[in-house]
Amino acid sequence: MLVELAIGDAYGAGFEYADPAFVTRHNTLDGYVRHPRHHGIRPGAYTDDTQMTLALAELRASGVEWTPESVASAFVTAFHRDPREGYARGFQAFLGTVRTGAEFLARIRPDSDKSGAAMRASPAGLLPTAAEVLHHTDVQARVTHDTADGIAAARAAALAVHYCHHGLGPVAEVGPWIADRLGSGVWARPWRGKVGSKGVMSVRAALTALAAGGSLSSVLRACVAFTGDVDTVATVALAAASRSAEIRADLPRALLDGLENGPFGRDHLARVDAHLR
Repeated sequence: MLVELAIGDAYGAGFEYADPAFVTRHNTLDGYVRHPRHHGIRPGAYTDDTQMTLALAELRASGVEWTPESVASAFVTAFHRDPREGYARGFQAFLGTVRTGAEFLARIRPDSDKSGAAMRASPAGLLPTAAEVLHHTDVQARVTHDTADGIAAARAAALAVHYCHHGLGPVAEVGPWIADRLGSGVWARPWRGKVGSKGVMSVRAALTALAAGGSLSSVLRACVAFTGDVDTVATVALAAASRSAEIRADLPRALLDGLENGPFGRDHLARVDAHLR
């Protein structure tokens, strides 16, 4: 799951908020694309979506108690050991000035309804029960996104992984299943058009691409074709899609081989992933 979502993140990063004509021309899956404006992220490098997901995956694999402070500490550790582009500018500056989870919690303003809590929610989705998924998701979401929509988007993203991982129904019905669990029909409504920065938008788009099924390649292309915040859409969708027995694992070799493989890259992601099952 972690390798696939990182591929979605890294591939989508080349198209985030790019001109639709650029997306149409280059969304071929032939390889990673350099963003037409954001040259600081090299093709094949993942962004904050994967780094924060990895932080939570490592926390889960470690067996350390899942608390707001341990979650915040995981974010701080992951950032300082491997500083990278992709974070919102203000949040990146904030991370650069905190050194402990306690300091993070004391200074953060957790009032965002954007996609940060949803993009990193997938590790919780592998837990055995929906109740456990929701508890772990709520704890991590409230650290930075303690708003109704911020938490709801994270819950929906984690439940999508849970649904696919445990084979709870046809992938086409993932949205209605989540809508039933969360008591909101919004998750059953297909997304259309450009994806903005709100978490609910990204997750609805991801569920729409996921529900179409087929293969990981078709899901990834569909995510990017929405335009807008497509690296987050692809991260959320591929996390869940990679756990579905219905969806063919056919990501091109160029994307697998081209994904960064430094100390916290492809091989590290695969090792951590193996401890989550």
